[in-house]
Amino acid sequence: MKIGIIGAGNIGGALTRLFTKVGHEVEVANSRGPKSLEALAKATGAKAQDIDAVVKDKDVIVVTIPLKNVPQIAAVVSLNAPTQAIIIDTCNYYPKQRDGRIGPIEEGLPESRWVELQLGRPVIKVFNTIYAAHLLEHGRPTGDAGRIALPLAGDDGAQKAKVVQLLDQIGFDAVDVGGIDESWRQQPGTPAYGADLDQAHLSLALAEASPARGSDWMA
Repeated sequence: MKIGIIGAGNIGGALTRLFTKVGHEVEVANSRGPKSLEALAKATGAKAQDIDAVVKDKDVIVVTIPLKNVPQIAAVVSLNAPTQAIIIDTCNYYPKQRDGRIGPIEEGLPESRWVELQLGRPVIKVFNTIYAAHLLEHGRPTGDAGRIALPLAGDDGAQKAKVVQLLDQIGFDAVDVGGIDESWRQQPGTPAYGADLDQAHLSLALAEASPARGSDWMA
């Protein structure tokens, strides 16, 4: 598939490496421009792009940037991304650590529903619960005992099925959380966050989650 990645930080860099390794055609962009990505491009075979180009003609677009910066890319995604593209949201809300206060999220709107409202596009929430180093290093073959499962949420079942295939290709199982309005089950501070669980234990962790945010995860 043709995959565009917006953001080349820890998660974006890991996904660039993983997706190119299994044969996908990957382009990557960040806020600093293509020259800042030359080393990553050389190491992986991915193509460094400007943000407006990285979303064009793609099957999958990964948004992996600080949540507070999502509005800055909204027009690019809305104008340039194919209408059928799957948009993956890996973002987390870190109000005290990075993002500042985002009122609708503080008032109970799921983080990824807020992202959808900014982008004007539906998203699939995934890759937000795992540390980047674990994502890069802990993938295992299909059926391997103890294989890590990742939660994913979204309102389009067909898109979620394709993302599950992507996860399997790079060494991970999946647990379907439900629609985007259920994506709070995988947000920071929940039992699934950073836990590296197999499918059975991840399902239990997701069931135990509470929508109430702890004080560490509120402005």
